[in-house]
Amino acid sequence: MTRRLFARALPALALLFLAPLAAAAQQPQQRPVASPRDTASMRLGGATVSVDYGRPYARGRKIMGGLVPFGQVWRTGANAATTLVTSADLRIGGTDVPRGTYTLYTVPTADRWLLVINRQTGQWGTVYDAKQDLARVPMRVGAPRSPVEQFTITLTPGQNGRGELAMAWENTRATVPVELKRPAARTN
Repeated sequence: MTRRLFARALPALALLFLAPLAAAAQQPQQRPVASPRDTASMRLGGATVSVDYGRPYARGRKIMGGLVPFGQVWRTGANAATTLVTSADLRIGGTDVPRGTYTLYTVPTADRWLLVINRQTGQWGTVYDAKQDLARVPMRVGAPRSPVEQFTITLTPGQNGRGELAMAWENTRATVPVELKRPAARTN
């Protein structure tokens, strides 16, 4: 009697233990995000400046002049648009930028870049409306110390409310000065 009961129960017990394993095997494997989000930030005086952006990898591809075409507006990262948020009025490359939220694009060429500061926010990175441009600011272009595999934006504070916004990928590094906008001196 016991053997007969055990023989009938064994398939049910096996199914009970193996079913969760079979279900787990059918779950899709989590793959690493191809272009993870990151945030660069700095404090200038009492103000906070931050940039949220996607960080694509080169993965053996030609980047500048290839994946990132020269002479065209580039989303400056990957996926959702790159966003600049400032809690104070700034001067970026000599251009006044009121406190607020903006989208950053760039127009790279082999020897110069333009930083595009755009008023439209919340869109996917490839949705660009030139009518929303606040400014196009020249950036200084050079080479990083070593090749950069993953697109990187840095904000580096300096002295007296000044800092630098830098973008680097592959064999290119583009920079622009950032500073707090000082109120105009009053004359009597």
